[in-house]
Amino acid sequence: MTPKEVITLSEEKNVKSVDFKFCDIHGRWQHFTVPITELNEDIFSEGLGFDGSSIRGWQGIEASDMLVMPDPATAIIDPFIELPTLSMVCDVEDPLSREPYPRSPRGIAKKAEDYLKSTGIGDTAYFGPEAEFFIFDDVRYDTSANTSYHFVDSMEAIWNTGAEEEPNLGYKIPHKEGYLPVAPMDQFQDLRNEMVEVMRACGIEVERQHHEVATAGQAEIDLRFDSLLRMADKMCLYKYIVKNVAFRAGHSATFMPKPLFMDNGSGMHTHSSIWKDGSPTFAGDLYAGLSQEGLWYIGGILAHAPALCAITNPINNSYKRLVPGFEAPVILAYSARNRSAICRIPTYSPSPKAKRVEFRCPDPAANPYLAFSALLMAGLDGIENQIDPGEAIDKNLYDLPAEEAANLKTVPESLKGACEALAADHEFLLKGDVFTKDFVDNYIDLKMGEYDEIRLRTHPHEFVMYYDI
Repeated sequence: MTPKEVITLSEEKNVKSVDFKFCDIHGRWQHFTVPITELNEDIFSEGLGFDGSSIRGWQGIEASDMLVMPDPATAIIDPFIELPTLSMVCDVEDPLSREPYPRSPRGIAKKAEDYLKSTGIGDTAYFGPEAEFFIFDDVRYDTSANTSYHFVDSMEAIWNTGAEEEPNLGYKIPHKEGYLPVAPMDQFQDLRNEMVEVMRACGIEVERQHHEVATAGQAEIDLRFDSLLRMADKMCLYKYIVKNVAFRAGHSATFMPKPLFMDNGSGMHTHSSIWKDGSPTFAGDLYAGLSQEGLWYIGGILAHAPALCAITNPINNSYKRLVPGFEAPVILAYSARNRSAICRIPTYSPSPKAKRVEFRCPDPAANPYLAFSALLMAGLDGIENQIDPGEAIDKNLYDLPAEEAANLKTVPESLKGACEALAADHEFLLKGDVFTKDFVDNYIDLKMGEYDEIRLRTHPHEFVMYYDI
């Protein structure tokens, strides 16, 4: 929509307030709201001010004034606010220079799209994430100097087989056996359907929804692919809808990658492809129907994967998921169909339009603007430098002989390792000023601070292992 069309929509829907949302470095939406009387066409060119120093990892207090610039193309009626409210996603600008703020994730995504066009390799990058999440019925946690605990519960979880739930009718999903069961084992079909309907009403195209592998309500809703920026916008809205639909139904949804011990974590397998002049550039007659550009794209991802992990797997908990045996790929290899490889070329359709690369490492804690941009920049670096991905490996990588497995590289085992990889390998992100050195340095500082938050705290299981030492 245009600004004028947004104003017309607000009149037609009897809107009473306008909500301005923007994404911070950590992937969380922030917002503020104004009465409808404040909405006019000037807002779209002049912006609205806010305090950037109060957003984690952004401005210092000495330069706190910033502007949000609403994007009229993102306008929707917010489905969760009682008062009729128009909602728009915003870019962030410096009020003095009127330049895009270089630490704004949405601004980085725009620059990534511009850089792709400047290379001549393509004009559009499409992304299709498969974000998983858990639905819990009870969530409690606390940590202090002398105590630390967490507790989550779900009505369909295997550990409640013997619970007195008045009644407990016996339908509980075992660990690692939750993939695609029907009701009554799957107890969240109606809730997921409601999430899908709200998404569709907000303009998000959904391909499918289903129960995922883990117990305790693990779910997946897949979105139809879209361009980098628009898909990142949709992923923020996706999370907002999932959490709020669950909350108003008396549940709690989380995109934390590994909330349960000894069961599968939540990933965000991310499909990507590059198109030029309406044609797919990854389709060809080489391995798995890929073009040479498609193979080089994989080469770039594999070459930069350890550094990418700092952005695609950005929290300490991410590395509880990245372990062998729980379907999360950790070995830097590629293959067709093989889900133990970190890069997969889906073979569901022979159509050239369906040819894409699936990067299976990311998780839904990732900021979608940053993750998609970094993934594109790594792939483009592979094409620009003709990085050979090596030979494909079409066998179970978790069951290789020791001497063969020893020759394969893996992703970092911790957030610290990923940050160290990013510190050593980030030149590919700086091309076209997509990511700035300031952004990378600031990002690493923030994430190392998170690493220390966990490193310094006593873990409850340490008492089980060591109290009587």
